[in-house]
Parts: sequence; structure tokens; C-alpha cells
Amino acid sequence: MGQIRVLDEHIANQIAAGEVVERPASVVKELVENAIDAKSSRIDIHIGEGGLEYIRVQDNGQGIAADDCETAFYRHATSKLTDDRDLYQITSLGFRGEALPSIAAVSKVELLSSATDDGAGRRLVIEGGTLKVNEDEAAPRGTDFRVNSLFYNTPARLKYMKTVQTELGHISDVMYRMSLAHPEIAFTFRHNGNLLLQTPGTGDMLQVIAAVYGTSAAKMVLPLEGENLDYQIGGYIGRPEISKSSRNAMSIVVNGRYIRNYAVNQAILRAYHTLLPINRYPLAVLQLTMHPSLVDVNVHPSKMEVRFSKEAELMLFVEEAIRQTLRKEILIPHATKQTIKRGNSESIIQEQFNFTKAPVEYLEPQQNTHNPSHSSSELGDLDAPYIPPFTDADLPPESKIQSPSVSNEEDITYKKKEQTIAPHVQEDRKELPPVQATSSNKASSSVLDQPSYAPPAYTAPIQTQPAEQIQEHSHTGQYQKQNATASKSTASSSARQAPQRPNYNNNNNRNFSAELLYGTAEEPEIPQFPDMTLIGQHHGTYLVAQNNEGLFLIDQHAAHERINYEFYYEKFGRPEEVSQELLLPITLEFTLAEANKLKDRLHWFERVGVYLEHFGGQTFRVTAYPYWLPKGEEQQVIEEMAEWVLSERAIDLAKLREQASTLCSCKASIKANQKLTEAEAQSLLDRLATCRQPYTCPHGRPIVVSFSSYDLEKMFKRVM
Repeated sequence: MGQIRVLDEHIANQIAAGEVVERPASVVKELVENAIDAKSSRIDIHIGEGGLEYIRVQDNGQGIAADDCETAFYRHATSKLTDDRDLYQITSLGFRGEALPSIAAVSKVELLSSATDDGAGRRLVIEGGTLKVNEDEAAPRGTDFRVNSLFYNTPARLKYMKTVQTELGHISDVMYRMSLAHPEIAFTFRHNGNLLLQTPGTGDMLQVIAAVYGTSAAKMVLPLEGENLDYQIGGYIGRPEISKSSRNAMSIVVNGRYIRNYAVNQAILRAYHTLLPINRYPLAVLQLTMHPSLVDVNVHPSKMEVRFSKEAELMLFVEEAIRQTLRKEILIPHATKQTIKRGNSESIIQEQFNFTKAPVEYLEPQQNTHNPSHSSSELGDLDAPYIPPFTDADLPPESKIQSPSVSNEEDITYKKKEQTIAPHVQEDRKELPPVQATSSNKASSSVLDQPSYAPPAYTAPIQTQPAEQIQEHSHTGQYQKQNATASKSTASSSARQAPQRPNYNNNNNRNFSAELLYGTAEEPEIPQFPDMTLIGQHHGTYLVAQNNEGLFLIDQHAAHERINYEFYYEKFGRPEEVSQELLLPITLEFTLAEANKLKDRLHWFERVGVYLEHFGGQTFRVTAYPYWLPKGEEQQVIEEMAEWVLSERAIDLAKLREQASTLCSCKASIKANQKLTEAEAQSLLDRLATCRQPYTCPHGRPIVVSFSSYDLEKMFKRVM
């Protein structure tokens, strides 16, 4: 007699249920998806003891016809598909016909449903896959589905269930994602009778974000939108200051279906590149809409995994949409967090940066042993990148700045020159006559005389490598696909011109982002860095500045690091950059395994201007490197670059370029506890204003925090 036999249907159903019903959260997900497909406008979920005791899902949807109630529990019975062509046009959340029979196979199920408004319904009771009751019963239109004693007949599965709180956490996560995916539905979620989530069902996602993450988080998100021929993106993304410690705050919705997708997550993180510290993740709710033929949801029984037919294009679209949204914002965090009442109406101040709850890396710049050589006020003593001297004739027209000499009597430390303020309050300030900087003005500032501190904005435009040479879709693409950001000409010639942002345009890709998102060659206007007047320095670490809107604290190390990072990033992107040959080559020693691996990767160093060659055995020598590497730090920079190259499984030129830029910028920047002259500090602010992304350092720490004037008045009880 043969040994192969067909399994009993009951056993087969229990085995199949393992793919669909992994834990109580799986049951909740499947039942809620069915309720959504039934076009419900209200869904109530009740669970007991983490879902192991009971799960109840009630909706006011279309309901199930009396004749279909029993059929719905047959395996692969569904109303969503009629033939194989429908698999390529799936618009419903459920379609496999596996959920209900899988749930019924491992629990005690009670179904009460009505598809009419006359009160006639059908009630079914199924235990362990066996039909016990099938009878008519009065019921309102909609479906009431109750699951009791989950896994009662599969003790092996029950044994591996976690604690009630763990299972509740998984169910809560499902409910949060479902409510974010469908803000038009009013959800109510209770555990053991306690209300855990309630959404209004108005279609406003911002209200759902407030219900899920709190009102303070909802005030700190930015609306996201973009569209091209294939895709449409909507939703909200969080400002960098409300970053999270895990990826759980990133929700991706495709055609109304919450999914998990590594590639989309990475696209989101690339868009936030250098805006977030390491191991911090953004809050993001993305709603992607596309034709059903562009996404395959029939990948796994859980329907949480999908495949995109144009994945590379979609990832780039998502990345650029988020990046453009962030670029349109002034990302300076506020230093307080409070709700303020003005008159009879209450206005809620946007969630602000809280020093008492901030991680240490936000509060303290990286401490470095104070070097006596850094105590000099001469900026030439700072480890800044060297840039060849230039004259005023070398400046592009938009970069020539007129410096008025009128002092501001309100400044409490430096009698600083008056500057223009933000455009929307310019009319409130008196315009000052332009005064050309005199030789005495220049002589008073060592920083302005030091070519080593000249900003990238004041040099000739730098042409970077074409994007295709640096691996398209790299996470550093924000510097490869630069777009025109020409400032609007401010009419009055009597007002001081604000420092102009550098022109990073590349003829090959200058309109790439705009065309990708909006189908036009014009980019959205990018706000200028706020104009501010320097008033002092705190503990040799923070610059203090002000304008009509409030007070600003600037981390001088982080600011200088951002300036240097963008300078080095452009430098490392110039393939024609000349390296200087060394009379005495630098020798580096590696282990035998490292040496063997490094010999195959030497060509990567040449791509960034470092010429490293094998010198026999375990020794390598550096024969040339770019002349603008941080002075005195060249060997350490190259050694750390080599360590990074050895640690990577696959080398990416864009990542190498970024890593080298980060190394150089950190070593070349001024440190904490370092006194700056007035001219040096002002020069630092001016150069920061020309940066493409002046709000965070390359490591994601904030550069500037602000106190609004109203915040200060509130602190001192000048307003109540």
C-alpha cells in the first residue's frame, strides 16, 4: 500500500490557517479588511485579553446576503474575482478567499449579517471548522463577526503566543495603520472595554495622525503631495525634530492597502539624509495611488508584501517628493513646547524642541580636547579647508555683497551691522543705505582675509559628475540632481542684499526634480535662511543671534561642519580635480587579510583623488591626494577612508564620496569652547546662509534652535 495519502480536509484547513492566522492581530486585520471592502463608514473593534479570549468586529457596510453566509466560509470562496484577468486589476483588500475558513478552522466563530434594511439577517456558528448553527435572525444592515477562543484546538500554536500586552501591541499597530490608510472611516478600538483608539471618519488624515500619535505630533507634520504620469503621492511627513527611535512610525499605503516595503522605507530615509541623527527615523504617512496593473499584491497570503513593476522609478519619485517638501520649509526647531492662550481664543504653538527631553547628542556638541592653537582669533588657525585666494573680480555678480556700516544699538554684545530681516516683515523695518565695505572694515576681520575660510558660494560654479556616474538613485542624490534656486531680486537697492545660495546647477539634470513631480521645469520656491543679527557667543560654543521674530542659538561646530561638508562634497565630485604628489609618500600598514582585500579596491580611491598603491607585503603608500584635505589630518582621513572601504561589502561611489566628505568636514571644523571674533562669527553665519541645507549638520544634529519673541515674553510673565 502506498504511503502518500490526501490529508483530511479538517487537517488541511488547520495547516493552511497557519499562513493566514499567525496571531490575533492577523484575525483583526482580515476582518477589518473585509469590513472596508464592504464599504463601511464605521467599524467597531472589541477585543478581550489580547484577542485570545474574543475578537469582535462590527461594521455598517453592505453585509452578506443570507444565501452567501455559509458559502463565505468555503476555502477560496470570494466575491472579488471572477477570472484570472482580475488578478491584474485588484482593487479590493481581500481577494484570496482564505481568511474566513482559516479563522473558522482554529476558533469558535459567530457571524451575524444582513444585506438588507428590513431587519432580516442570518446567524452562523462555526467551531473548529464545523458548522453548528445556520439560522435566520433579526439584524441591522452590516456584519457582526465574533471570534472566541482563538487557537483553542491548536495547542501548539497557542503555546507560542506572547503576553497579553505583546499581542495587544500587535493589534494596536494594525489598527493604527488601518485608520491612517482610511481616514474616511470612523474606527473605534477597545480592549477589555477600554477605549484605545477613536477616529472621526471625516477623511482628514491630520485628525487621524492626532488620534494615533498625539496632537503635538500632528502639529509638526508637513503635507506631502506629488504626481506624475504613473503615480500620485499624498499624506504627511514629520519635521526632523519629531524623529522616532524605530521605523514603526513610517506607514506606507498603496491604493488603500497598508504594506511593508523595504525599498520605499529606504527611499524615505534617503530623502531625510543628513536631517536626522543616526538611528533616528521620521514620522511619515505615505499614500501612494497607482493603476492596479503597476503593483502585484498576490505575493503572500498576508497581503502585506507587494511587488512594483516600475520600482526604481517609484522609489525615485517618493524620494524626490519628500525632499522637495522638506526643502520648502525652514527647518529650525523651536526651543520650547507649550500651549498659549491669546485673548479669548486658544492658539497652539507648534511643537517645539524640548531641551529637557532631548537626547544628549542634541544638547552637547561633540567634545574635543581643547587645543591651545585653537585659542587664536585668527581663523587661519582653524582646521578649515584651504581654498586658493580670489579677488572681487572672481565673484559671480549675485555673490557680491554690500555691507552697511550702521550699527544696531540694541545688540547686547557685538555692535553689529544692521541686516535685513525675513521678507514678510521687511516693510516694518527702515531700509539702510548701502555702504561699501572699506579697507578698515576688512582689516578688522581676520576671517574675511583668510582664503582658507572662503565659502563655496563665492567661488566659481562647480560642475559635478553626471548622476549616472555616481550610481543613479543613490541616497546622496540631493547633491547630484541640483536644481535652479535663483533668488527673487529684491527691488530696493538701498537694502542690503542677503547672501545668495550657491548655484549647484548641472545642465544634464537641473530640472529633473521638478519634471519628475510636477511635469514642469520650474521648481517650487525655496525659502531663504532667516536673516539674523549676531549679538554674541555663549561659552565659546553657541552663537547668539536675533531678528524681529525672536532669538536664535547656533551651534558653531555644527554650522561649520555643514559648510565644510557641502564644500568637500562638491570637491570630491570633481573628476578633474588636481591632486598634489608627495615628495615623501605616506605609508599605511594593514593586516594580511585587509591587504589582500584592499588590493582589489584601490581604484575607488582614485575616484576621489587619493592615489594609493601596493608597496609590497602588507604595506601601501599614498603618493598623491587632493591639496584641499584638512591640513595635518590627511593621513588619518585616508586611513579612515580605507577602513570604510574595507568594511563595505559593495562599494558605491556616491557613498564613498559622502563618507569622505563627512570625515573631512568633521576634522576641519571649529570645535566647542573656541572663542570667535565678531567678524569670524558673522562670517560663519553668512556662509551658513548660503548652504543648500543649513538646518542640520551631516550627522543630523540641529544647527539652529529658536525662541520666538512671544515665547520669551511668556517665560518672563510679560504676557499671561
